Amino acid sequence: MAAGDEQAAAEVLKGLARHLNCLNEENKSTRKRAIELIKRETIDRGLASSVLQEVFAVLLKPLLKCLSDPMERCRETAITIITEFIRCVPKPEECLSYLMPCLAQRLGEKEIQEPAEELRLSCVEMLTLTSEVCGKHLAPYVNEMVNILQRTVVDPFPDAKRESCTCIITFAKCVPEHFHMQADSLVKPLMQTVTHQHSRVRASVIDATGAVIQHGSGKNVDDVLSHLAQRLFDDSPQVRKAVTAVVGNWLLHLRDRYSYFHKLIPVLLSSINDEIPEIRHLAADLWKQVGAQWEKENEEDIKDKMDFLLSPPPHYPAGAERPGLGCRELVVRNMCRLVPAISNDMSDWLVPTQVRTSQLLSVLLLHCEDHCTQHLQPVLATLYRACAHTEKEVIVNCLAAAKLLGTFVPPAVCLKLLLDHLTSLSSPSHPWVPLMVLAAVLGGCPGPLLAPHLAQIADALVEPDVCQEYQQVKYLEQLLACVDVLLRQCDSDCGSVSLQLLQVLVTVQSLSTEPQLSDKALESVGLLCKVQGLDSSTELYRRHMQPLLSWMSSSVSNWSSYSPQRLQLHVIVTQSGPVIGEFVSQLMPLLHCCLQPDRDPEMRMSTFTMLAKLLLDAPNSLDSQGRFGDEAEKFLCDILLPNLVWHAGRTAAAVRTAALSCLLALLHGGALTAGQLLSLEKLIPLVLSALEEDAQTSRMFACRSLSIVLKLTGSSLHPDVLNKIYPHLLKRLDDSSEEVRSVALQALGLWLSGLTEEYNPEWCAAHLQLLFQQLLLHLDDPDSSVQEQVLEVLKKGSSVHPDLLRRETVAAREKQRTTLYCDQLLRHISSLAL
Repeated sequence: MAAGDEQAAAEVLKGLARHLNCLNEENKSTRKRAIELIKRETIDRGLASSVLQEVFAVLLKPLLKCLSDPMERCRETAITIITEFIRCVPKPEECLSYLMPCLAQRLGEKEIQEPAEELRLSCVEMLTLTSEVCGKHLAPYVNEMVNILQRTVVDPFPDAKRESCTCIITFAKCVPEHFHMQADSLVKPLMQTVTHQHSRVRASVIDATGAVIQHGSGKNVDDVLSHLAQRLFDDSPQVRKAVTAVVGNWLLHLRDRYSYFHKLIPVLLSSINDEIPEIRHLAADLWKQVGAQWEKENEEDIKDKMDFLLSPPPHYPAGAERPGLGCRELVVRNMCRLVPAISNDMSDWLVPTQVRTSQLLSVLLLHCEDHCTQHLQPVLATLYRACAHTEKEVIVNCLAAAKLLGTFVPPAVCLKLLLDHLTSLSSPSHPWVPLMVLAAVLGGCPGPLLAPHLAQIADALVEPDVCQEYQQVKYLEQLLACVDVLLRQCDSDCGSVSLQLLQVLVTVQSLSTEPQLSDKALESVGLLCKVQGLDSSTELYRRHMQPLLSWMSSSVSNWSSYSPQRLQLHVIVTQSGPVIGEFVSQLMPLLHCCLQPDRDPEMRMSTFTMLAKLLLDAPNSLDSQGRFGDEAEKFLCDILLPNLVWHAGRTAAAVRTAALSCLLALLHGGALTAGQLLSLEKLIPLVLSALEEDAQTSRMFACRSLSIVLKLTGSSLHPDVLNKIYPHLLKRLDDSSEEVRSVALQALGLWLSGLTEEYNPEWCAAHLQLLFQQLLLHLDDPDSSVQEQVLEVLKKGSSVHPDLLRRETVAAREKQRTTLYCDQLLRHISSLAL
């Protein structure tokens, strides 16, 4: 030191002598004034650093003593003075022997001696500054420093926590060769603080943890990694960014990083899907550095791959950037450890964990490429469990991962496991999951590679245990999704499995209770036509109708109301339009089998209802080719009439109603000739019996059917048969249903119009008398429309036996309240006589 500096220092110290003595006074104002004057005479004067060094050596002990002064202002000023001296003197390390024990006593004990939060913060800031300026000179004081930081990291004051973390980072870099011996003791307090409510504190703790592990023994990675992984779900982007930076730094610089690759890689790769672009870019950049560094360190081991495996695999996912060789190799070599961890975390009870894990799985599979094959079974098991989850985002991510499996794994390998799972369900409560995963895998598989396996896939989908076992909407949606993805991926190649795909689509339509799903299935039928160059679904059904009906016939003997086949038949015959008319001869045996009276009643009802609709539009369906007439008589005799025979019970009555609707449609369609009807002796008795049914609909159908029969055959029926018909119709005039009464009157009019010369009025006078008497009674009906209908019917009877009708009308006129209609009828009879 120059002589001038020594003299200046001596003068300063001489001027401070009295102030130093005043620091020991009991009066707090005196102490406060003294320490402020010391600051003014030293730090505030801007003295040379060499002068300050001499002064600091003398002032240090009195100032350190002031750190325990009862007055907060004195302590604050003392901390400020010491901090500024450390900042300005050329050799601050000379104060360490006194400073560190003092601070350790104030801050490093179980009970912190400094009560003021701001002063504790100032002390820690002083420590940080000391670490920066003293560097390796702090090596002898590692124990004191660590004791202090253990306490201050868990300090109640958030700013003190943050400054402690900064101090840890600075101190660790200063004396790394000594720090590692004590670093482990800082892990526990850091982990206690990592969940602090302030995000800035959490971020600082993570940074400090990174330094502790980096410069420590490396044995505490497991203790901190789970805590850091939880911070990936932190609401604060700054915290997630800190985790990403710390883990990336470990992967690059941690001494024992090769032992922890399988634990650190998932944490870093999880940030690649972060919602904040800055974090995503940071993670991607760090990961590229890690891969490049590993590639350089292991150049000899992967030399062949570096020379020959430069181009990406064929059909690489569009829009995806291929990771570097080092990155891929790192994932491939650690995948056997990563897959069990992925599977475990995918079952976590926290949804955010499942979402992150599902995102990570896609990233890992993209790195693995064709090496996915050796992990296929556990990965599929994980996907099955995850896709049974209710969280939509988890399912979407898992299906993206499944699509990558389809891209990288040969179809023959994938399908062996996937198709077996369709029948051996791993999740009975979610049976659609295997189909969902299958559709995703097929969606990732290139069409040319998938085409040779189309038959295997289609045959599996059309299996009854797969295609017809479940009716849940979700299951049918996934079944439809499998068909759609085959049509999209393989296009015209699907012609070879067109029948199987149509069978699946028919099943989806038949089992669906959602109109939207049925519409989607119809769209898929249209797509199936398009890939084969067919103009419409009619052409598609024409091509496959024979095997479709054979498919139905193979199980018809076992059908019941619960059988999906009856619904499939409904879809086939209704959607095929006029094509079904070309295969009537093959359809009839099938209908004969399922509509026998001993078969399930509900099944027969639904089938008869379907047939009634078809028969009403017979020219565009069953009779499109004019061939139904050849089968109509047999259909009526062998199928309809046996189901009209009366049996007790409401269910049997409902079946008869359905059969009557079918009979009415058959007669209305004109498929039967008069000669055929006349040859059916059982028809009219069964229809007459149906007029007595309890159900109004049945009686109405029976009346209308009888009207058509009379219209077609009335003039050819034997008088004895005719005389058996009208009494049943007369009973219906008292029916509770106005509609039935009206139809019965129409039938009676047809009965009278159909009488020919073979019907001798004189011989049958008794029958005609009864008929006229009953009709004349209803001329007094309170309903004027009934009266008018009855009058019209009687007018038709006036040509059969006018004298008898006149006599009965005159007799009725005397008894009835209303004579108007009787007078009209008499005038009509008189006009006929003239």
